[in-house]
Amino acid sequence: MALNPFFLQGSQGEQRLVQDLINEQLRIFGVEVAYIPRKVIAEQKLYGTSDISIDLREIQFSKFDDNFLIEAYVNTYEGYSGAGDILTKFGMSLRDELTITISKERFEDFISPFLEVLPDAEVDPDAISRPREGDLVYFPLGQRLFEVKFVEHEDPFYQLGKGYVYELKCELYEYEDEIVDTSVDEIDRVLDEEGYITTLSLIGVGETATISANATNGGYVRRLFLNNDGSGYTSVPTVSFTASPTNNNATAVAITTNRGGVYSISEILMTNVGSGYTVPPNITISGGKGVGAAATCSIEKNYIGVANIAITDSGEGYPTIPRVFVERPTGTAAQATSSINNGSVGIVTITNGGTFYNPNKTIVVNFSAPSGVGSTATGHAVVGSAGTITSVVVSFAGTGYTSPPTISIGSSFSDKVGLNTAVLKAQINSFNRISAVRIVDPGNGYTGVITAWVANPPRISGVGTYLFNEEVIGEQSRVSARVKNWDVDTRVLKVGINTGVFYKGEEVVGAASSARYVVSTYETEDIYDPYAQNDQIETIADQILDFSESNPFGSY
Repeated sequence: MALNPFFLQGSQGEQRLVQDLINEQLRIFGVEVAYIPRKVIAEQKLYGTSDISIDLREIQFSKFDDNFLIEAYVNTYEGYSGAGDILTKFGMSLRDELTITISKERFEDFISPFLEVLPDAEVDPDAISRPREGDLVYFPLGQRLFEVKFVEHEDPFYQLGKGYVYELKCELYEYEDEIVDTSVDEIDRVLDEEGYITTLSLIGVGETATISANATNGGYVRRLFLNNDGSGYTSVPTVSFTASPTNNNATAVAITTNRGGVYSISEILMTNVGSGYTVPPNITISGGKGVGAAATCSIEKNYIGVANIAITDSGEGYPTIPRVFVERPTGTAAQATSSINNGSVGIVTITNGGTFYNPNKTIVVNFSAPSGVGSTATGHAVVGSAGTITSVVVSFAGTGYTSPPTISIGSSFSDKVGLNTAVLKAQINSFNRISAVRIVDPGNGYTGVITAWVANPPRISGVGTYLFNEEVIGEQSRVSARVKNWDVDTRVLKVGINTGVFYKGEEVVGAASSARYVVSTYETEDIYDPYAQNDQIETIADQILDFSESNPFGSY
């Protein structure tokens, strides 16, 4: 039987009146909350077919970067519902729930239009006209974020043939590395310390270290040979050399390493190569509670190398050991004079044969040009078996000379053979400064002053201010993360949502701020959450069994 046509069962005017009354009641008795829609950044299809009705997807990454204020009535006015606070072995678990009611008309008029313009990949186009499960609600009275778990749109049940409100059943939001960046500080700071947070200690200022190299006078230790690395060392052993006839004894330090729980010597570096040795000195390795280490050396009797290195400025801003450079040796340059004969170059006399010349290479001899009109002489040198210049062959005597020309004989590193460039190794301290420069190889063939220098730190000056929640990227590792907190005074950067491990010494660049600083240290463990890696549980367990011992179950 058809309905009575004389009763409308709810006219549009009556529905409009009820909606207005509900809107007014929400404005009077409600609380202004922030509705924060969820935007999907990445999702993975878990199960599905060509039939779009059979589809299961997992949201892998999402962000919340918009907020809309709307009035809401708190249904659970006596307090939060849900399971409350539960004590677990990992700490307190908060299971508070909140139920609120919002106006359907207000949502559709003031929030849905903004959602409609978003890309389909970010929101569900079939659900933009109503609140969605997974969206967030910021409850200002408790300064907490709640996640919408269910949206009830049929309570009350079609009064006058229409629904007027949405009832949102929410539970306390559990942060899982989503991006929350609403640009409202009160909301964003709720999650400032949430999630897994790692710490970057950054360098703000860098200064290039400076060093000076002193030269030997011959009879110095040329190379060290570690014949046996020993074992059982618990501290650094002492390395000593037999005395030099000139009392300028060589000195060195041992570098230990741990391999499979056994400490041994990895290398020996010289701090002074000594001088005056006529035979290789004996090397004694003692102390450190280890045994078995042995080393020998060779000496250089005739030529000059790097004796020791003095640090004139330790610099700053070195998170990793920098390279140390030494100029190439060139040996002694040959010298010659000449006479002139009828305006041309006559006899060329060698006054110093030089050293280390390559007999298999043509050594160019350069003559200065005549002071007036004429042509410049040319020639090449003859290299003897000892690597010295024995004579000069004049291929063109030139013309117009009124006085003997100046002669220079090629003396670059490429003209020589048998030269060895010194090799140095730096050490840094906990303040990112150069603490020592040691000699791996003193080289040979140097003359006079030896020039040595240290590479620049990764950055002389850090710039900019990282912004909350912006993406930062390591320039070498290409690891990205989101900024949680930046302390410009201590230069400590807290980050979350990491994609990997940052490298020491690389620059970390802010995508939005363009801030740039260099990584000094990177703490991969969340030191702000004692339960992040069960630290307290592990600490108590170690009091019972210490697995750092070789046998935690006994003393043998």
